[in-house]
Amino acid sequence: MTTTTQPSNLTFDCETGNYHTFCPISCVAWLYQKIEDSFFLVIGTKTCGYFLQNAMGVMIFAEPRYAMAELEEGDISAQLNDYEELKRLCLHIKRDRNPSVIVWIGTCTTEIIKMDLEGLAPRLESEIGIPIVVARANGLDYAFTQGEDTVLAAMAQRCPEQLPTTEKAEPTLQRLLNFNKKKENLPTADHPPLILFGSLPDPVVTQLTLELQKQGIEVSGWLPAKRYTELPLLPPGAFVCGVNPFLSRTASALVRRRKCQLIGAPFPIGPDGTRAWVEKICQALGKPAQGLAEREAQIWANLATYLELIRGKSVFFMGDNLLEISLARFLVRCGMTVLEIGIPYMDKRYQAAELALLETTCQEMNSPLPRIVEKPDNYQQIQRIYEMKPDLVITGMAHANPLEARGITTKWSVEFTFAQIHGFGGARDILDLVTRPLRRNHALGQLGWEQLVH
Repeated sequence: MTTTTQPSNLTFDCETGNYHTFCPISCVAWLYQKIEDSFFLVIGTKTCGYFLQNAMGVMIFAEPRYAMAELEEGDISAQLNDYEELKRLCLHIKRDRNPSVIVWIGTCTTEIIKMDLEGLAPRLESEIGIPIVVARANGLDYAFTQGEDTVLAAMAQRCPEQLPTTEKAEPTLQRLLNFNKKKENLPTADHPPLILFGSLPDPVVTQLTLELQKQGIEVSGWLPAKRYTELPLLPPGAFVCGVNPFLSRTASALVRRRKCQLIGAPFPIGPDGTRAWVEKICQALGKPAQGLAEREAQIWANLATYLELIRGKSVFFMGDNLLEISLARFLVRCGMTVLEIGIPYMDKRYQAAELALLETTCQEMNSPLPRIVEKPDNYQQIQRIYEMKPDLVITGMAHANPLEARGITTKWSVEFTFAQIHGFGGARDILDLVTRPLRRNHALGQLGWEQLVH
């Protein structure tokens, strides 16, 4: 495992507040679209169903590849047979959708009533003939984006170590479709296998893969893959590297259970982070990095218009999606002052390289080191916001409107989760989101409005 020495000058606090974030079962929203042959079954109460229906905005007639297994009083009081009920639902899913994998998403209720999902799944899997992956995404233990972390950690256990010795003969149509296509997962590179983990949109996956190819590095696979049947090979000793800061449990599973080597790198968010991410991978695989400084300089030159809007302004992160450290580091490089970074959960080992880059960036930009607060107490945060008077507060949706009503400019943190913010090309999307409320206030000021809410 290659890691970076943990920085010592940053200030860390923990206020033991509640998780003021979305429920982690919302990971279904992007994972069911990413893994095209999957079906997600959320096992919870009516509240979970209402949340999914409202958060995803998908109508029933659209036939999405997810569903609710709604727990009733009989389930909670142990009067019903959990196995038979889940078997009935999974057989219905197999008959109607025939997925390659069914992912059971546990919720707060399954935790409270101690449903043994891990015990039920192997038995049912052998009976219906479809892999069943169990992931716990309850809001008691996990913050918003950590739902994806639990799913990928569970899927890491299903990745094969090597290609099967005898592969099944492909149907004629499939052979025609695959004609002249390069076989995936075959060792063609002159370096150990590299697997990247984290769910990103296909264009971003392609961009990051091409960035590494320019350095002579072949990506052996991604976790998750577009299809469950195309999960990457994970031989012992393979190198793995994450693209998101909320995947610490996946990293632990890959290192401890699959005996992979984790490349401790900053995350590819912003041109500075993307360059550092590529350089760390090159260093781990023994490849010289070439042309990255010029590429980064070109991106910064293209962002000049945005940088003029935010240079010298201050920002306060209340904490929501665990992207806060990476975004703060990028905004410091853009010339902003980060007053405080609230974050629901902080794994200092997994984010050691990102924290080191944040400290280095603050020193190079002559910016004060921000205070990092894990599990912040919102009441105390609001008092600090009143005292510090930041130009922008990046916060969850629950607090945005109340803060705007008090004359504080805000931006929804959830938008950074769903925007394409990774890679060299994602920097413009980040700055477009950050500057939007500032541009709005400027436009209103030209109309004679001093504040948005009267």
